[in-house]
Amino acid sequence: MSRRIVISTVAGAVVLAGAGAFALAYAGDQPPVLTHSTARYAAPAADRAGSLGFTTEVTASAGLKSVKVLAWPATSSLTKKAPTAREMAYVASARCTPAGGHTARCTYRVTVSRGDADTSPRGRWHVAVLATDEDGHSTFDAKAADFSV
Repeated sequence: MSRRIVISTVAGAVVLAGAGAFALAYAGDQPPVLTHSTARYAAPAADRAGSLGFTTEVTASAGLKSVKVLAWPATSSLTKKAPTAREMAYVASARCTPAGGHTARCTYRVTVSRGDADTSPRGRWHVAVLATDEDGHSTFDAKAADFSV
């Protein structure tokens, strides 16, 4: 083999290895990704409490640290604007279980009493979600899912 071919082959291998290492490092810096978010609301009946359930899948290559969930009315005197990521630090957490690879299925469920339902604004509600990975990267979606009361 000529010396030129050997040097070209080695240089090509170094470039490809560097590109692969960059791709892996870049993949590790990605924020969490939310998919398949759904919300279900069941109003209280005469003989039972109601409920709000929210489910989402979160993919986080660095590992999932937390998922915070907040339901908020789309139109009401209480909310002039959507919640912010900063405000989400103080709300309830979803429970997450592994769903394969770097993905977790996260579920949030709360009981809705007759009193809560009677005093809640009617109409469309949104579910805000803040997902944070182990490296501190986060993804915030103020309208991850909708439901009606």
